[in-house]
Amino acid sequence: MNDIPQDPFMLLSWVNMKLRDQYDSLDQLTGDLQLDKEELTHRLSEAGFEYMPGINQFR
Repeated sequence: MNDIPQDPFMLLSWVNMKLRDQYDSLDQLTGDLQLDKEELTHRLSEAGFEYMPGINQFR
């Protein structure tokens, strides 16, 4: 996960942009980009963000 933004707010923006523009789900994004889904969600949850599947975004 070295190729993604390290700052949690930049990461949030990057992930939400990808989810909005390119991917229908978090599973699709993490699978296609070969990211560890648990690590990604943990990093964002530490910053206070949670994935909301109904809107396909972290909030």
